[in-house]
Amino acid sequence: MLFRRGEKSLWMGFCRPFWALLGLSVALAGCSASDALNMIIPSGGYTQHAGLAYGAGPRQKLDVYEPVTAVPMEERTIVIFFYGGSWRGGQRTTYQFVGEALTSKGYVAVIPDYRVFPEAVYPTFLEDAAQAVRWAVDNAARYGGNKDRIVLMGHSAGAHIAALTALDPQFLKAVNLPPTSIKGLVGLAGPYSFDPLEFRVTRAVFGHLKDPQIVRPIVYARNPAPPMLLLHGEDDTTVGPHNAVDMTAVLKQAGHRITHTVYKDVAHIGIILAMAAPLRSRAPTLDESAAFIDGLFKASSAVTDANQ
Repeated sequence: MLFRRGEKSLWMGFCRPFWALLGLSVALAGCSASDALNMIIPSGGYTQHAGLAYGAGPRQKLDVYEPVTAVPMEERTIVIFFYGGSWRGGQRTTYQFVGEALTSKGYVAVIPDYRVFPEAVYPTFLEDAAQAVRWAVDNAARYGGNKDRIVLMGHSAGAHIAALTALDPQFLKAVNLPPTSIKGLVGLAGPYSFDPLEFRVTRAVFGHLKDPQIVRPIVYARNPAPPMLLLHGEDDTTVGPHNAVDMTAVLKQAGHRITHTVYKDVAHIGIILAMAAPLRSRAPTLDESAAFIDGLFKASSAVTDANQ
């Protein structure tokens, strides 16, 4: 099933068991799960640069989380994270816990907002995503990252946006970037093989197209593609795990480098909440993502060392 419930209701539905887990139900009752996570995550280890404009619109802003680390700038990967929200909502400030998680691994984290329905339909949010990538390339050195080490990451609808940005070359081409600008992709619970006309939520966003199939990332899986890591929860009833299974099969047939993992007893929101420091025991989302990202650049680093 795809998007049986909205992202907002899923967040709120998680709030009570989250407090029970942490023993804070009385002290923090009434807060959203995301607000609570952002209140209790580690506050050190990074510098936040908030509300940076990558375009002229009010939702064309992003936050950068710069790690406080002695790692040389040329070794600092930039991870651009796109959040979910059924292409209808979401805000970057909700995902401070993702910024903290990524900086804890030494990455520069970039979390953009993007225009959403009903203001925007396809391809507006893809155009925003490409502009955010362009901004990251142009401003990498200013925030301590390497423009040649850019990885996309996304959850739910954000994984869909990340996948299309990486696979459909028209969007990066429009901002004068080659597809090779993206060195890797981490997709969390993404709808890669969904039918955009099957669900009311997606018909509103994509139904205006003459050929809605062009918004399915799986359609582009035979294009040149960066290495990918697709993670999904076995208990995800919002975006079915078959999306990652289908995508993995086509990517493998096309000869691409693809890793696919399904987490037992993990649902749609749980896979992203597991990025937060207090909840990392629920699923190895962060550690597995970091191992994949670091592995992308080990080979090139070894070649550089050998030539010195």
